[in-house]
Amino acid sequence: MLPENRKYFAALYMRLSKDDEGKGESASITTQRKMLRAYAAENHYPVYDEYVDDGISGTTFERPDFRRMIRDIESGRVNMVITKDLSRLGRDYIQTGQYTEIYFPTKKVRYIAINDGYDSDSPCTDIAPFKNIINEMYARDISKKIRSSFTTHMQEGAFVGAFAPYGYMRDPADKHHLVIDREAAKIVREIFLKASEGILPIDIARELNRRMVPTPLEYRRNQRVAEETEEFEKRRGWTSSTITKMLRNVVYLGHMAQGKTTKISFKSRTSVKNPKEDWYVVKHTHEPLVSREVFSMAGRRSRQRTCAGKGEFTNIFSGIAKCADCGRNMSIVGTRKRDASGNLACGAYKLYGTKGCTNHFMDYDTLCRIVLTAIQKSVRISEQEEREILEHARKYLEKQNIQTDRIQELSALKKRLHELDRLIEKLYEDHVEGLLSEERMKKLLRRYESENREVSFKMEVLRRDTGTEKKEDAMEQLRKMLHGFTEPEELSRELLFHFIDHIEIGQGSFRETEQGRIKEQTVRIYFRFGRDIS
Repeated sequence: MLPENRKYFAALYMRLSKDDEGKGESASITTQRKMLRAYAAENHYPVYDEYVDDGISGTTFERPDFRRMIRDIESGRVNMVITKDLSRLGRDYIQTGQYTEIYFPTKKVRYIAINDGYDSDSPCTDIAPFKNIINEMYARDISKKIRSSFTTHMQEGAFVGAFAPYGYMRDPADKHHLVIDREAAKIVREIFLKASEGILPIDIARELNRRMVPTPLEYRRNQRVAEETEEFEKRRGWTSSTITKMLRNVVYLGHMAQGKTTKISFKSRTSVKNPKEDWYVVKHTHEPLVSREVFSMAGRRSRQRTCAGKGEFTNIFSGIAKCADCGRNMSIVGTRKRDASGNLACGAYKLYGTKGCTNHFMDYDTLCRIVLTAIQKSVRISEQEEREILEHARKYLEKQNIQTDRIQELSALKKRLHELDRLIEKLYEDHVEGLLSEERMKKLLRRYESENREVSFKMEVLRRDTGTEKKEDAMEQLRKMLHGFTEPEELSRELLFHFIDHIEIGQGSFRETEQGRIKEQTVRIYFRFGRDIS
């Protein structure tokens, strides 16, 4: 409590925001401190403590030292508050007025704003509300100017965020331009590659956590960027939502998408989400981390969900098998068949019944057999083609010096694979824009895919060390490798995701025959490279 022999115990409150820095030394914390100390000494007001909020806007009262001052007032340690002017207390005229007109008088706290000549003990305080309004008008005007500047930058594709997205950093030569952060970019590319192969976001997150890979927040903290400790402690470890959010962020395609949220008021920190059509999207503003094809595939497959049955069963069709009528994903449900894995049912029907869709369902194991057969037919080659490929591989091996460094050769093959990816991506773009017919696109896609397989095969051959093997053993090994590519014996997640884009399952119906009741159902398989089978 306050000592009885002293009438006042003063709190010297100082505040400076970034908006005030342009005023120079006259608004600095140092200048405010000198002024307040001199005023308190001249008027013989004992100072209990000094309270400083540096770099915090006056439109909010959630300031650390301001809240500390209020706690000292509540505990009876302070009964006088002195500021340089009314705007130091705050720029929100409603809340500032509540403190000066209601809170301070209720707590018997005397408030003095030196430069504005305001003293709550003086009868001439009527001008204070008007000055509070003027201070808020100043803050509102500054807010409009800042928002207008941000809007202009966003329309131009300049980066205006507080922190660069994970995988990038600010260009030292231009803070509004992003450049690749090589270390973090490796993790981003790994995430997209795994997602494009069908690995679920939760499994990607678990693997990153197992390897103790720093999260984006931890990585930013390790780079010595200022971060609130309390906020840092709240978010430990990778999560599926973090992975999914990254997989949908077009910044990794080299595009800038900003203006996703808007503050409801310059007085509030609360933001609301803007519809996508109101975003500021500018393409090709910086170097991409992933190709369009990988981004598209990873984005689609990041929405899949694993539905486990007994034991270690995993639905490999998750995110790929879809209802032909409503387009929703087919999900696993139980079955009465003995030793059967289950049925795939329309997700909309599963959730909403007949209000969502009709009762599409299909035996899981039957679909596996159908899809595997379709893939086998697509990749099967004739004996003549096998001999030609193996002969080509044999000649290729003979030309190679086993003792030479393979790095350059692998690099060239990888480069060609990337070129093929870009060519395929360009075909899709030209087709969408009407510059290339569907027939021509499919023809070129088949050719590029054929070359893609050949290059992949060469890379696999090159990676294997055959320097100590006999020629016959090497050719037999190559033959087995080729069969692995062209004669798959079982359907796996990797095989499915490599060849299939999606599968549409139609509504089944039963027909009575002499042999009994037979179910008829349409299954349409869409291959990744322009071919579909029903």
